Amino acid sequence: MEREGAASPGEAVAPGNVISKLYSMSIRNKLLGGLAASALAGVMTFGAIASPAYTDPNPKREFRGAWLHVIGQSQYQDMGTTRAKAYIQQQLDKLQAAGCNAVIFQVRPTADALYKSDLEPWSTWLTGKRGRAPQPDWDPMEFTLQEAHNRGMEFHAWLNPYRVTSNSKEILPKDHDIYKHPERYVKFNGQTFFDPAYQENRDFICKVVKDIVDRYDVDAIHIDDYFYPYPANGKRFENDNASYARFGNGMNRQAWRRKNVDLLIEQLHNTIKDAKPWVRFGVSPFGIWRNKKSDPRGSTSSGLQNYDDLYADVLLWDQKGWVDYVVPQLYWSLDLAAAPSRHLAQWWNDNIKNAQLYIGQDTKRTMDSADPKNRDTNELDTKVRLSRRLENVDGNVWWHGYWVTDNYKGVADSLATKYQRTIALPPAWGDSKVHPDRVSHLQVQRYDGKTFLEWTPPSHGGKEREDDAVMYVVYSFLPGEDTDDLTNSETIIAVTPFSRVSIADDVDPESVRGMTFAVTSLDRMNRESTPVKIKL
Repeated sequence: MEREGAASPGEAVAPGNVISKLYSMSIRNKLLGGLAASALAGVMTFGAIASPAYTDPNPKREFRGAWLHVIGQSQYQDMGTTRAKAYIQQQLDKLQAAGCNAVIFQVRPTADALYKSDLEPWSTWLTGKRGRAPQPDWDPMEFTLQEAHNRGMEFHAWLNPYRVTSNSKEILPKDHDIYKHPERYVKFNGQTFFDPAYQENRDFICKVVKDIVDRYDVDAIHIDDYFYPYPANGKRFENDNASYARFGNGMNRQAWRRKNVDLLIEQLHNTIKDAKPWVRFGVSPFGIWRNKKSDPRGSTSSGLQNYDDLYADVLLWDQKGWVDYVVPQLYWSLDLAAAPSRHLAQWWNDNIKNAQLYIGQDTKRTMDSADPKNRDTNELDTKVRLSRRLENVDGNVWWHGYWVTDNYKGVADSLATKYQRTIALPPAWGDSKVHPDRVSHLQVQRYDGKTFLEWTPPSHGGKEREDDAVMYVVYSFLPGEDTDDLTNSETIIAVTPFSRVSIADDVDPESVRGMTFAVTSLDRMNRESTPVKIKL
């Protein structure tokens, strides 16, 4: 289940067929003059485009993620294995065409698994019944991970840490641990949760995460905003009297709950880093840490608070270095009185000091809400520009990805042709002085009437390392362009795990004569090697 290094010419054909249109379209964009051809590419991918040209440069480095959830979704259990695989491939193709470079895929929605696990049962959201194995047999996480990597995209395994059931009607199997240790679970609003107070529960959650990190080549472990249960029907969670009496030791109850969550976050961080230091740990909290009326450090808002209502002290986790990235869910309109995302984005920018920061954007609300200040029918332009203007924001994550792949109100068209129209590398992290080795033997080859760029990947040792080359970036330069300038995103034509790309598929090979191509390596922490170049 590890990422491939070098690929023989025969092996590289299949993924080349998957994404060769993007490679050749990128070159056509340059040959035909940039934005006009980008619009053509968008038409071919999604359909009609009716939006003004966006001339701002797209950054070379930017996190562009999308959440694909399975909880509450019936399509996977209704499709069966063959159709579900094709559906996932289609979703990834559309996200890639919209410029996304990472998929955050839900693999553990309710203490169950969308992967082969000896610790938890198969997910009801996959097969329709908890514990029922898919037929024919397959591993959705392994499949989606490999398909994402084949497209040059990151794969983040998304888990909900505490939730055991999603509604009161769900019946847990007779051999479930809840019948052996009922004291370790709490119920609220018709749902069942692991009680965060129990070290046994923290150990088990970390055991699940370690199993994933050990067996799968994930780029990150991602947890969402559900810690202690959200208030419901006007009531706050107060169903932990027994565990508080047992473990509280006279501590302030709210502080005690926060401490319980802190302990899990710290233990998750240590579990991941002890197994594979390059695997990132990301958290996507509710969009308000605290309101200013509760804390002078808080935001100008008046909504529910992570710190006081969910007992999640995200700023502490950032201060301690327990999380590698934070994605606050700023799912509101720009100027909503209770939670103005325009100001909240600035607040998170000013207060996350160590982790990378991406903004969680609600796709539907963004496209449904007009922005009078920008004289626009939606808020997409303002939100993307804001995320790029803020110094500490490194990208966006789109909730949910299905709204992007369904091209809700033209959002995919706008991303593909304007805001994410060039290929972006995810932000690098770790020691900036460390870089992967370069490729070698860069050459041009012809197979079956098509022109390919090929190279030999750097060799890997017997043990995985953080500076192993796992992706390759391909740049193209027209005659007269500065071939030493790798900062322009317009020059990137591919990010791939394979050692060959098509550079003149449906373009006349003579049209690329005189061009220079460069290839760099990316390691597991997205750090880039020096380039190797070839001129045609």
